Amino acid sequence: MAEQWRVAVGCDEAAYEMKQAMVEHVRALGHEVEDFGTHDGKPVLYPDVAFEIAQAIAEGRFDRGVLMCGTGIGVAISANKVPGIRAAQAHDTYSAERARKSNDAQIVTLGARVVGVELAKVIATTFLSSEYEPGGRSQPKIDRIEAYERERR
Repeated sequence: MAEQWRVAVGCDEAAYEMKQAMVEHVRALGHEVEDFGTHDGKPVLYPDVAFEIAQAIAEGRFDRGVLMCGTGIGVAISANKVPGIRAAQAHDTYSAERARKSNDAQIVTLGARVVGVELAKVIATTFLSSEYEPGGRSQPKIDRIEAYERERR
């Protein structure tokens, strides 16, 4: 692996078991991991977990994030509310790779009711091992997203 990341991992109760496996998997890849919870199977508000991880990444305390809920949709929507964050839902390795290479996403979101644990691990591995390619075809799009955010702060 070329790069070691500080990775924030979190979920709601629907993805608790997947998150437990993901924390161990990301550590086994050699990354530093912080588990933001949930720490049991009791219901939580997934936006709060997503906001906390996204804010920590926006502040530079973490490099990447893996967020999970039942579908991956709710945590993606929530994380994307934090200025400077690009969270991408991925249920396959191609999407995970493109989230990084084309869109410079810092967070991948996964649905525990959509993909199994083993596929989720492969998707996260792909996401964490892919890098943004600055100056390519996507650069004007990323620049426009960032300009739009700045205009509204």
